[in-house]
Amino acid sequence: MPDTSVLHHAAQRAARHYEALDHLPVAARASYGELRARFDRPLPDRAEDPIRVVDDLMDDSLDGLVGAGGPRFFGWVIGGSTPGAIAADWIMSSWDQNAAIYQCSPAAAVAEEVAGAWLKDLLRLPSDASFAMVTGCQMAHFTALAAARHRLYIDRGIDVEKDGLFGAPRVRVITGDHRHESLIRAIRYLGLGAGSVEQVALDADGRIDLTALEAALDADPAAPTIVCLMAGDLNTGAADPFREACAAAHARGAWVHVDGAFGLWMNASPSRRGILEGVELADSWATDGHKWLQLPYDNGFAFVRDAQAHHDSMAMTAGYFIAADGSGRDQVNWNPEWSRRPRGMVTYAALRCLGRDGVAELVDEACRLADRLVTGLGELPGCEVVAPARMNQGLVRFLAADGDHDAFTDAVTDAIRAEGTAWFGASTWKGRRVMRISVCNHRTTDADIDRTLDAVGRVLAGMG
Repeated sequence: MPDTSVLHHAAQRAARHYEALDHLPVAARASYGELRARFDRPLPDRAEDPIRVVDDLMDDSLDGLVGAGGPRFFGWVIGGSTPGAIAADWIMSSWDQNAAIYQCSPAAAVAEEVAGAWLKDLLRLPSDASFAMVTGCQMAHFTALAAARHRLYIDRGIDVEKDGLFGAPRVRVITGDHRHESLIRAIRYLGLGAGSVEQVALDADGRIDLTALEAALDADPAAPTIVCLMAGDLNTGAADPFREACAAAHARGAWVHVDGAFGLWMNASPSRRGILEGVELADSWATDGHKWLQLPYDNGFAFVRDAQAHHDSMAMTAGYFIAADGSGRDQVNWNPEWSRRPRGMVTYAALRCLGRDGVAELVDEACRLADRLVTGLGELPGCEVVAPARMNQGLVRFLAADGDHDAFTDAVTDAIRAEGTAWFGASTWKGRRVMRISVCNHRTTDADIDRTLDAVGRVLAGMG
């Protein structure tokens, strides 16, 4: 029987680290050189004691970790894994299952089916839409847009899965200026090319401008076209006018895809779902599980209204497959991975641990705290609110005495991270450097907002 003492030891150390996250510095403190010196040792010729290896790994890494799972990480939209989800993820590793086909792991396949149905219900998407569980929103875009590419071409008599893109007409991808880079990379992966993207203007609220969208659609009405809408702008949390945009696109034969990496979860909150009015009218949706659902990496979800197009764009078979019993779902036919973790089990466990009300509370509380944080920052001397909190996002900048607000904003943001209480990132929005605020962690409380405001106030006072 294998010696499992290292598993018990690792679990204890991991649990202690998780418990300490509230009090650890949020920024990594070790330099590249220090980390390299610790890790860059000769490959051992002989086996080493696993407990010693685990201890070295923990000790050598600790001050090189960013506290993204802790309550005062506000730099990007990153949630903090819940104990139940972490425990389920550990169990998945101990089971050592490849959740590629039903016969590889019937339990994993069934749990994924149920979790997918729960997600569609929670996010208020069509119940007959297909779904895929992938590594993150990047691959969710890829999966959904592969289905879009298939449908647009097959309707024109082109089998892109068989014949490739050679000789096929160019697909246009229309999106607003607020699109995320992961969407562009998915388009590159699919062979459509970043040059196929046409960006249209946003309105004063940061949403796609409907007049500009219609003009872009009408500029080449015969071309196969995908319209990509945003459920939650990365900087401001703005959501596009889905009902009107979907109507305009569908009237012209375009496929509508929604980047809902974090914003799609507004639909899980009864008090906030009005923000996304009409989002269910799109043709595909992509979102992350490591944000609002607080799953450990790596978990993302794609949903597609046209289940046949989704299946046909992904499905594969092999002579060594064992036929399912007629009711099981072969996951490999719905996502781009062949060897994959049974991530549906982790999603299933997390949804049971939280329940419908728990997910809604996560969304509501993070949005409330984001508003408190952005408003509180704006009340500090020398801090200006650039975009008030919508959803869980907001922007501020810091005003310099010499008028170089961009450089000062970057310097203050760097100094806040170095101070260690909280972690923020800088960005450029409408030509100005800003500090982004994202609140998306189940551990964040009002006390964390208070600590953060105090820390930022001290940093500003120290920079004169």
